[in-house]
Amino acid sequence: MAPWSYLDHSVFSLSRTPDAPVGPALLLVHGFGASTDHWRFNIPVLAERHEVHAIDLLGFGRSAKPEGLAYGGDLWRDQLATYVRECIGRPTVLVGNSLGGYSALAAAVALGELAAGVVLLNAAGPFSAEQREPQGWGAIARATVGSALLRSPVLQRLLFENLRRPATIRRTLNQVYVDRTNVDAELVEAIRRPSRDPGAFGVFRTVFDIPRGQPLDGLFEQLQAPLLLIWGLKDPWINAEGRRARFLAHAPAGTREVLLEAGHCPHDEVPAVVNKELLGWLAELQDPRPLPPSP
Repeated sequence: MAPWSYLDHSVFSLSRTPDAPVGPALLLVHGFGASTDHWRFNIPVLAERHEVHAIDLLGFGRSAKPEGLAYGGDLWRDQLATYVRECIGRPTVLVGNSLGGYSALAAAVALGELAAGVVLLNAAGPFSAEQREPQGWGAIARATVGSALLRSPVLQRLLFENLRRPATIRRTLNQVYVDRTNVDAELVEAIRRPSRDPGAFGVFRTVFDIPRGQPLDGLFEQLQAPLLLIWGLKDPWINAEGRRARFLAHAPAGTREVLLEAGHCPHDEVPAVVNKELLGWLAELQDPRPLPPSP
């Protein structure tokens, strides 16, 4: 598709549309350190029936990584909402993993009726009543060198250089994937490549402050769209069991939940299962009658 920019910064996206798409469009949003490449096993299957878009958030993937931006939930919320309005232009289901889940939820609230649904896969983000602890790369960094030392730009740089080494990336992925079959060279390179872009270190330095924005419970109160929660219960970065209880306590009535024996990125670890669950839920959005049981 034609190049798109937000706030005068280039944004990478891709789209696939079948000859006769059904239902709403889909917008897939990656997590911290990932990119559109992380949907490699989902886009081909979902695009057999639906118009599918995937986007790199500013600061990640093939999108620009400019200095001086206030990286965080508010920036990515507005980026996603603007993309839906300008590039899709019709009701859209926003699907997000980890940090991308928080951003997708916030964008769906901002979009109102243009948001046809929200799918959260091990979503990040704080509730108003909890003290947020760093997750993902932030948790690794704090466990490695401690909070006080991380104020040093020199140590931040050393940590960044270590975390983007292929061996470190693979070791980290092996920690968050229960089934490591898909922790392959393609995935490692997809995460490593953007870290070599100008500005990548500056984005990394914000890891301890994001996502910033409205608490999850406040967003759930305003959400008008149907919600699907997909959990990899073996996620070592978040307490999935504890988080799902808080999510269900605040999520809108009618929220669907899918529980999987997977880690932090179930869409890439067990893509066949996630694709089936997502397509089934999308079919129910179009026809609210219960689906027949699987054979």
